Amino acid sequence: MFADIHYLNSEFPVLVIGSAGLDVVGRVKSELKSGVSTPSHIRYSFGGVARNVSENLARLGQKVILLTAVGNDHIGDQLIQQANNAGINVDYIQRTSANPTGSYIAVLNNNGRLEFAMDDMRTTRVLTREYILKNSELFKQASLLFLDSNLPQETIKTAISQAKRARLLICGDPTSVSLASKLKPFLKNIFLITPNNTEAEILCGSPRPIKNRSQALAAAKDLVSRGVKIAIITMAELGLCYATSETSGYIPAIGTDILDPTGAGDALTSTVLFALLNKIPLDDAVRLGVSAASLTLRYQGAVVPDLSLEKLYDQLVM
Repeated sequence: MFADIHYLNSEFPVLVIGSAGLDVVGRVKSELKSGVSTPSHIRYSFGGVARNVSENLARLGQKVILLTAVGNDHIGDQLIQQANNAGINVDYIQRTSANPTGSYIAVLNNNGRLEFAMDDMRTTRVLTREYILKNSELFKQASLLFLDSNLPQETIKTAISQAKRARLLICGDPTSVSLASKLKPFLKNIFLITPNNTEAEILCGSPRPIKNRSQALAAAKDLVSRGVKIAIITMAELGLCYATSETSGYIPAIGTDILDPTGAGDALTSTVLFALLNKIPLDDAVRLGVSAASLTLRYQGAVVPDLSLEKLYDQLVM
């Protein structure tokens, strides 16, 4: 598909750099009202974009090394233990007393849609340029690099520089509307990017909202013109569009009742990466990603614990 895709080798670990923390997600049972306490279902699980991507990859059988930071606290201890149990290499996780382990709070309406969210990822500040350089040997041992935009700008720059030296392909995750612009200077270095429609507006500098299939496809092609090799733009229940320099396409969402949207985008990205590492053609890889997102939407947590390739194929969009 691409001249540089032969560098992908599933025998080597994926190097994942970015955020990890505790998710607290509440889904209200009735109409959400301001200023009053609303009866809800509240659940706790471990999250963070980089951590979610790492666990999804590990559940699918891919070797993963996670570079992240957690506090010197009980939640940090538990997060590391859970990640290790899931099959993630946690040997290089940074511990810090400067800030607590990261956290994310989400409020879902009674249809499972995200209404409000807050995050505290101050802990990622200790993932400095020096931390990346200290672990530079890991880049030489990896199959590809994934990073999320919770990282400091200088850390993103340093990680991309190390990846280029090691001839690693790079997957960049915009993470949120407020963080997406951090990747704009590096689009020419990115192999795969998976923004949602609002994040794509930031990356493309779009003067108008991206609200439909044709606009999303145009935005994906715009990102390719800026140097991205594969651009996938997700639009929730409207499906997704993708583009490369050679092809483009649209894949509808799988109709499903939404229990919890947390982590669905991370599941899609992880599965596409896993598929490409295993030489699955792009169109099939993206369809598997949609399948993974759908499974995650129906699970009350950020990662489906029994995720497998067989499970993904069982509900693959044909």
